[in-house]
Amino acid sequence: MSDSEDDRPLKAKSKATISKADDAAMDKQLSSNGHVEPGISMAMGPVTEMDVDKPTTNGTSSSKRKASRANGKSYKEATDSDDDVPLQKKRKTKAAESDDDDDVPLVKKMTKPIQATAAQIGEESDDDVPLGQQLQKEKAAIEKAATKEAQALRRQDKSAESKRKAKKKADSDEEDDVPLAKKKKAPLKKEAGAKKVKKEESDDDVPLVRKAAAKKTAAKVKKEDTATPAKKGKVKVKKEENTVEDEEAEDEEEEYRWWEDPAKGDGTIKWRTLEHNGVVFPPDYEPLPKNVKMMYDGTPVDLHPDAEELAYAFGSMLNSTHNVENPTFLKNFMNDFKEMLDKTGHAKDREGSKVKVTKFEKCDFQPIFNYVDAERQAKKALPAAEKKKLKAEKDEAEAPYIFCMWEGRKQKVGNFRVEPPGLFRGRGEHPKTGRFKKRVLPEQITINIGKEAMVPKPPEGHKWKEVKHDQEGTWLAMWQENINNAYKYVMLAANSDVKGQSDFKKFEKARELKKHIDRIRADYQKELKSDVMSERQRATAVYLIDQFALRAGNEKGEDEADTVGCCSLKFEHVTLRPPQTVVFDFLGKDSIRFYNEVTVDQQVFKNLKIFKREPKKEGDEIFDRLTTSGLNKHLSNYMQGLTAKVFRTYNASWTMSNLLQDMKLSDKLNIAEKMKDYNDANRKVAILCNHKRTVAAGHDAQMEKAGDRVNGLRYQQYRLKQQMLDLEPKLKKKKGEAYFALPEGIDDEWVKLYQEARVEEERQKIRKKFEKENEKLVAEGQKEMKTKELDERLKAADELEAKFKEERKKKKIEAEGKAPTVEKLEQSLEKLDTRIATMRTQAEDRDNNKEVALGTSKINYIDPRLTVVFSKKFNVPIERLFSKTLREKFDWAIKSVDEDWEF
Repeated sequence: MSDSEDDRPLKAKSKATISKADDAAMDKQLSSNGHVEPGISMAMGPVTEMDVDKPTTNGTSSSKRKASRANGKSYKEATDSDDDVPLQKKRKTKAAESDDDDDVPLVKKMTKPIQATAAQIGEESDDDVPLGQQLQKEKAAIEKAATKEAQALRRQDKSAESKRKAKKKADSDEEDDVPLAKKKKAPLKKEAGAKKVKKEESDDDVPLVRKAAAKKTAAKVKKEDTATPAKKGKVKVKKEENTVEDEEAEDEEEEYRWWEDPAKGDGTIKWRTLEHNGVVFPPDYEPLPKNVKMMYDGTPVDLHPDAEELAYAFGSMLNSTHNVENPTFLKNFMNDFKEMLDKTGHAKDREGSKVKVTKFEKCDFQPIFNYVDAERQAKKALPAAEKKKLKAEKDEAEAPYIFCMWEGRKQKVGNFRVEPPGLFRGRGEHPKTGRFKKRVLPEQITINIGKEAMVPKPPEGHKWKEVKHDQEGTWLAMWQENINNAYKYVMLAANSDVKGQSDFKKFEKARELKKHIDRIRADYQKELKSDVMSERQRATAVYLIDQFALRAGNEKGEDEADTVGCCSLKFEHVTLRPPQTVVFDFLGKDSIRFYNEVTVDQQVFKNLKIFKREPKKEGDEIFDRLTTSGLNKHLSNYMQGLTAKVFRTYNASWTMSNLLQDMKLSDKLNIAEKMKDYNDANRKVAILCNHKRTVAAGHDAQMEKAGDRVNGLRYQQYRLKQQMLDLEPKLKKKKGEAYFALPEGIDDEWVKLYQEARVEEERQKIRKKFEKENEKLVAEGQKEMKTKELDERLKAADELEAKFKEERKKKKIEAEGKAPTVEKLEQSLEKLDTRIATMRTQAEDRDNNKEVALGTSKINYIDPRLTVVFSKKFNVPIERLFSKTLREKFDWAIKSVDEDWEF
């Protein structure tokens, strides 16, 4: 066995070995359906409500916290585990794009398990074949292809190695035949930078089957470079006088394509030169106005500013009922509040007498909330020009901190702001929710910077905790917060070279797993029947991680959220339902409840039953002879750097790669239809890899709104047809009455409501335009337009209202527009047909995706180069597939592959 004694748990209730008699006895107890193809969720849900902090802060995952405590080097570089965190959990943003629903936190409480439907995966329902079987067959075929691919890659590697050795031997023999006197020392070649790396070195990390494609890609990139005027290139051009634009282009920094530099990033030194301006601190607390006070037992009380800051933090969030009605949140807040009151001398009444605050029930924070809410509303009501001015001032103050100089190149900093004090919310059912996050002082912050660089100055009267020159770290500043004692890091932005290289390595590691996946699966299938308990537990864990995308899991301290992964599953987290159904129910990553029902192979079901048998009871670990570190050490025997989390990336990317290769899209399809096909493939990946979610709270309302928009277009078509009749009444006989009737689902009452909504919409549009123009005039120092002008403009809406009333009264719609003709109206009808089809496709796509976390798969697990391949192969704008943030994050992927690239 590869695992050392140190990696084994100290307490294990299961026996060290499994006797043949025990094995046989268990077989007799179990009825079975025999072998099944695993990997399909039967049900998903329920999921409890959750609340997600808005990270105005620099964050780090729990795995990073454990790593930072476990290592002697407390400021150790954070891992890429943050890549596993969906972006919506990192930062809430306005819903600006149509696909933002993929990234909405799950806030709707589900009461029934979600059942996978045929529509969810973009296939027609087959009455004779259950959906689970359809997906199981598809996954089995993909895994079979993976086995063939792995064997082919290893054969090619072996063949290439044999040829290399033969060539080396031949060269050696040839050299032996040359007289010593004639042997000359080979002249030293000059270094020519990254572009002239030895071919053997540059190809070492590229799978042999892909080398030819890689060359083609490089050639294409080169061609694109020379065609792009913004980038430098040694191209002969006619000698002309330099324009201002030319000079600016010359000054522009040449783009650094690190993905074309295979020698970069191999060592442990991450940088040689690093310059930055430190961090931005939140403003000091401003005490409340004297007329705004917290009430205690009906009496307004004065608080020391430090205590008032806690009261302000609680009072300002009274509208967040999820928190302020949470008993744990209230208990933790009150404990910290009373502790601060003890330090600051408690509250005082009007006469200055001490008032001891002891009971939460007697506290009234409503006056504070009313003040804060009024301030919020006033800020919202500011004129656009004032908002713009405030933003410009803020941007100017923060400008020096946005970028750093990393290895002489300008790189964007991810989050340079020190998190402000406030109440900790946490995710899910965090035991420390409601505790007060203290203000971070410069004396707590360690700066990491180059030796030759100028150290940023701390605020006046303060000093930094320490200044380091850690060239192995990719952090710029760090500190330890008081809630979980976690280390917070200021890192480079997601679109920086360092972060891009981290993503690149993650997906390349998943590609490397292609060569070994068949051996790993064959070995764990064999070890599922091992007599050694630790081996059987390990094989079962790898099976669950590979087939159901479970996280490996880590042990938790008493003061940490009790979150669970595969290796830390406890007795009560797994329910066995004969013949072969396993129900998982536990708090997963970010304290979110994970509930899933899956069908497993007979041997796995039997093993789990063995792992749960007496003397085990609630609270005992199922895999009591396995640790995450031991599991990862075992996996590294197959491939350097292989850990449990690589399986999720590999399975998602390999599945998507196969689905894209099988995809045949007609050129006649529009962009919306192609996007639906892409999302269908993404949805299959999410279901096959068990990336599911509960239905978003606003989904039904959004679908209803989408239906109203479609009906609005259908009504517009009806109006156009009526106008055709107005121009040419004989068309009714020619096309038939049905052609000119109100569309199905639309009646006179709906028409009236729709017309009223259109009139109100027109009025709002006129008002907003008027206000915007007035703000612009004020900003330019000119006089505002008077309300008389607005009244004049609103007459257009009044005329529209009168027209609709007249139409309803006469039940006749007259032709509109300049010189209307039947031909023009028919052309407008065709355009509306296209818009309706597009809208319906988008609505169907959205509805199909309601229970599947497409964002999780696309952002974290599917190699972004596969999405780029789809974009280029089927002429779909990359902007439709990646948001602006993701285009920046995956810039390396967009620029490094063409449509022929394969995972």
